[in-house]
Amino acid sequence: MHQVSPNTAYSSVTRWVLTALAVIILLVAAWIIRGILMLTLASVILVVMFTMPIRLMISHGVPRTIATIASLILVLLLVVILIGTALPTLIQQFTVLATVIVPQGVEALAVRWTNGELLAQYPFLSFLQDLDVQPFLDTVGSQFATALGQLGVQVLPVLGGVADTVLSVLIVIFLSMYLLSNPQMHQEGLIKLFPLWYRHRVREIIARLDLMLRGWLRATVISMAFVAIATGVGMALLGIQQAAALGVLAGVLSFIPNFGPIIALIPSIAVGIVQAPENLGWIIVVIYGVSFIQSQIVTPILVAGSIRLPPVLVLLGQIVAGAFLGFLGLMLAVPITAIIMILVQEVYIKDMLGDLSVNETLAAPDEALLPDGV
Repeated sequence: MHQVSPNTAYSSVTRWVLTALAVIILLVAAWIIRGILMLTLASVILVVMFTMPIRLMISHGVPRTIATIASLILVLLLVVILIGTALPTLIQQFTVLATVIVPQGVEALAVRWTNGELLAQYPFLSFLQDLDVQPFLDTVGSQFATALGQLGVQVLPVLGGVADTVLSVLIVIFLSMYLLSNPQMHQEGLIKLFPLWYRHRVREIIARLDLMLRGWLRATVISMAFVAIATGVGMALLGIQQAAALGVLAGVLSFIPNFGPIIALIPSIAVGIVQAPENLGWIIVVIYGVSFIQSQIVTPILVAGSIRLPPVLVLLGQIVAGAFLGFLGLMLAVPITAIIMILVQEVYIKDMLGDLSVNETLAAPDEALLPDGV
């Protein structure tokens, strides 16, 4: 019978203890610099988004430098066109929502609740009739009106103060530009931090992460556009004057799965109470109907073959990321959860446990690495 020598057992225990200590140290360090890590992740996502048209141009024979410049110019033109055409109208509608419609809607909702009209129209709310909802409605209305007003003027106030927001945006932009200038160099520098015998696995893991991020970005952008257009059209058909603003708001909030539709529903109901109280039920149907189509039909079709996240992991990831990483963590909870899942599958289950049967979605050989340094 084979006997395990004490030295071998001691060496194995020592290796596991050192590995555990290294993991703990890395986790503590990551927690200390979590803000920087979140901005870095946002920069990487931005770079991946920029490289998507670059990849397409390179595949058609366009040199990398020209493709990069053309991609940046295209994005800049799109931003200028949106700012010059749609932004003034949206700001005006957001201002009206914040200063007039939402406060009036909250007040009308409180009145209809007090006099019993709302319960008569929707009997299933009878279990709430003994509750005093006035303080809750006043608080929600004032806070959301303030948020909408800031959104129309400052665009991204929810990330913190104005100075912090500007600083964070500048950090993300500069990090993205540095990474975009020579991404292959940064990728190879990261790979060289690992032992020689493991570098081929690092390349495979990076390839899978890259494929996942591209699939998630493609699905997110298209589904946000779908939600904005479908919600705006639905609100317009129901007689809502600020349909465009509500559609854009719903599209932006759809970036946050599960919680986005709940937040988008609040101003929609406030507006509906003022402008179309008879269609209040249909407003709820539009918001959640569009959200259901997006989450159950549009997104699964778009992300097929690139990312497979169980819904329970998405929800748990949002709760944990929101609690420990704040609003930016809540926004990026899906890619963070997907990255952790891929790392657990590739590093722990496959490499450490030796189980190669776990489901995997790797890029095709021609997509495994960024072409021409992209």
